[in-house]
Amino acid sequence: FMVKDSSYMFVTGPDVVKTVTNEQVTSEELGGASTHTKKSSVADAAFENDVEAIAEVRRLVDFLPMNNQQKPPVRPFFDEPHRAEASLDTLIPENPNQPYDMKELILKIADEGDFYEIQEDFAGNIITGFIRLEGQTVGVVANQPMVLAGVLDIDSSRKAARFVRFCDCFEIPILTLVDVPGFLPGTGQEYRGVIKHGAKLLFAYGEATVPKVTVITRKAYGGAYVVMSSKHLQGDINYAWPTSEIAVMGAKGATEIIHRADAGDADKIAQHAADYEERFANPFVAAERGFIDEVIMPQSTRKRVSRAFASLRNKKLSMPWKKHDNIPL
Repeated sequence: FMVKDSSYMFVTGPDVVKTVTNEQVTSEELGGASTHTKKSSVADAAFENDVEAIAEVRRLVDFLPMNNQQKPPVRPFFDEPHRAEASLDTLIPENPNQPYDMKELILKIADEGDFYEIQEDFAGNIITGFIRLEGQTVGVVANQPMVLAGVLDIDSSRKAARFVRFCDCFEIPILTLVDVPGFLPGTGQEYRGVIKHGAKLLFAYGEATVPKVTVITRKAYGGAYVVMSSKHLQGDINYAWPTSEIAVMGAKGATEIIHRADAGDADKIAQHAADYEERFANPFVAAERGFIDEVIMPQSTRKRVSRAFASLRNKKLSMPWKKHDNIPL
């Protein structure tokens, strides 16, 4: 945590930078709170003053166990675990390209609507933070359709991978909320190694032995679907809303590849796209194959997720002994 306008972190200060590279930069620009929370991701949050920072440290520590040998603390809660939220049935817009705020879902699942977000200002296309369910700490990783349509890129993969590994270190269960159209395409991502950085998140979920519950709300396409705590990465319980689509890619892109021979005929392509949507733009094909445990109504999400974590409370999974793993750094 940093305090705005008074906290600074850098390996070499502005004077050294000026001497060596002839760059003119202030302490704030080089290593201030804004730089480290928005650009470098070195800091997790920035606050207005010392008092607020200390108060937020207290709030964070309240979610965490004393050490990695203990379970996270259980707090009294005054929220009904079976509470239904009818408004969630209309959270997903009819237009599949229209965004919505995933934080609304997180707040409506959490005990007393309390959500403690980590790294809010960095890689906003993925949300990480802590909630409580029936008084128990749960780590949340969620795609945010409001930013870059919720795609995975280098920064969001790194941010989420570190958070998943943190939760796994301290026996904190992980809830994953999925609405991901894929990985961000482009030379900028490929040249910077999106394959390797995306693999960090894949690796983090794959090695995590804590309870993992996943809810797919809308799009779950291609490799990004696999990465976001799918059954293939030992997800314990995977739910989907009726509005979800689990497929390699969207109908338009898929049909243009599958039916390349009909590319010049707009009517035929439209028909193929409609057929693809009817077949795959729902969660039931994935459910038939066992990739989804159950299709649930959005309003019952809190109840189903709470029950899932309650059933996994005594989960024990031991991995084969090794000196250490080799995460793709």
